[in-house]
Formats: sequence, C-alpha cells, structure tokens
Amino acid sequence: MAAITAAAVMALREKTGLPMMECKKALTECGGDTDQAVEWLRKQGIKTQALRADRETSMGRLAVFTDLEKGVGAMIELKCESAPVANGPEFQALASDMAKTLALGPGAASPDELLAQKSTDHPEKTLNELKDDLFNRMREVFELSRICRIDSPCGGYAHHDGSKAAIVAVSGNATGSQAAEVAKDIAMHIVALSPQAIAKEDLDQEVVNKEREILTEAARKEGKPENIIEKMIEGRLRNFFSQCVLLEQPFVKDDKQTVGKLAKAAGLEVEQMQHWKLGG
Repeated sequence: MAAITAAAVMALREKTGLPMMECKKALTECGGDTDQAVEWLRKQGIKTQALRADRETSMGRLAVFTDLEKGVGAMIELKCESAPVANGPEFQALASDMAKTLALGPGAASPDELLAQKSTDHPEKTLNELKDDLFNRMREVFELSRICRIDSPCGGYAHHDGSKAAIVAVSGNATGSQAAEVAKDIAMHIVALSPQAIAKEDLDQEVVNKEREILTEAARKEGKPENIIEKMIEGRLRNFFSQCVLLEQPFVKDDKQTVGKLAKAAGLEVEQMQHWKLGG
C-alpha cells in the first residue's frame, strides 16, 4: 500500500474540515483513495451521531425565506446543543439553505422529507448530507424540528440571534421592492409585539366578552352612570384591541400609524401570519 503523504492528509482536511488524525486514519483505511476516505468519514460520523442522539438540543436558530413575486414563504427551526455552534456562520448558512430549499423546492410535509431533498445552495448534496457533514466538523447533534411553508406572497423576518421569526402572507395589487419591504416590516412588527390575531374578528369571542366584563365592572366601581358605561367600554376595548390585534397595533417603527393603515397605504391586505419562538 502506498504511503499516506502529509499533502494527501492536508488535502482531505481542507475538503472535509476534519482533524488531521481522522483524515490520516480515513486515508489509511481506504488505501489512500480520497473519495473513499470522504465516504468512510461520513459513515463514521453517522455512527457517532447515533451514539449521541439522546443529547439535548436546546439551542439553535429559526430561519426564513420569502419571495413576494414568486408567492412563497418558508420558515424552519434547526436545533443544536450549544450557543456557539448556533451562532456560527456554518450553522446559520445551513439553516438559511433549509428555509430557501423549502420555499423554492417542491415543498415538504415533514422535516425528514425536506432533509431528503437536494440543497438549493449546494445541489450536489442533499440537506441531510450537508447536516451530516457539519456534524462531522462540529460534533454536535442537529435536529430539524419544525418546518412551515405558505404558498402566497409573503414577507418574513428573523431576529438577529435566530430566537424569534415570523412570516406573513399578504394579498393585493402592490408588487416590487416597496411592497416586499412593507411585508417584511409587518413580519418584523409581529416578532416585536406578538399579536394574538390579525383582525378583531379573529379574536376568540370568549376572550373579548371576558375583557368587556372586566372593563364594565371597573367602570361601575368608578361610579360611572350606567347610561355612559357602554360608550366608555367601547373606547376602552379599542385600547385592548390595539394591544393584541395586529391591524390595530401602532406600527413598531412609526407609532403614529397602525399596522392596518401601513398595509392599506401599500396596497396590501394581511391574510395569514406564523410567529415562532425557538423551542416552542
């Protein structure tokens, strides 16, 4: 068998990102054949993953990809074991690739179905192969725990640390970069203020009735006459709606207008929203 040269080991290290000793062992096991060594390392990594499968994955990132013109939006949750890995550029790139592939590909009914698809950014590999490759370098367990795709014009936003994200589906005649920016701003607002519903009509009527009872009782304790309590309650309910209803909330970047007025001015209507927080 030919001797394993330092140059060959270095070349394999550059290709896989794995430690020198592991690369040398792989080349030795495979008789110096680099392609076989890459596959040998991948299989060893899969075995190691199986041994570590019960480790807790409490960290990670949410990633979004939206395209208003193509009429699609996607969001994924990719979890890992530690914050340093979650904040690393390679992990962030993998999460973004997964969201992009979910949006631009054929779609997927489950995380496993998505992982089996070819990557959009690296079409020579599946997302699962890319995940395995990154595990081999990081030696942390990764879990694609949630996926969501909306087949409508969408805007999306993920917080800089990947802990919160939202996608919002919109309709209307508006197109172009300005409409896309407004849709993204609405998604950012959702991440910032966590509305419970898009419109007042979408709120659970029992919740609204309970709030009305509380406000009515408070007004009576203030000694207000019964004939004006109803008008007072309607005014106070508007304040309640402005706290929990997306279209009634003051826009986070300009509180002089509501999100509803922002969307209307841009020629958009909000049809659907998805708001996630990491781990739940």
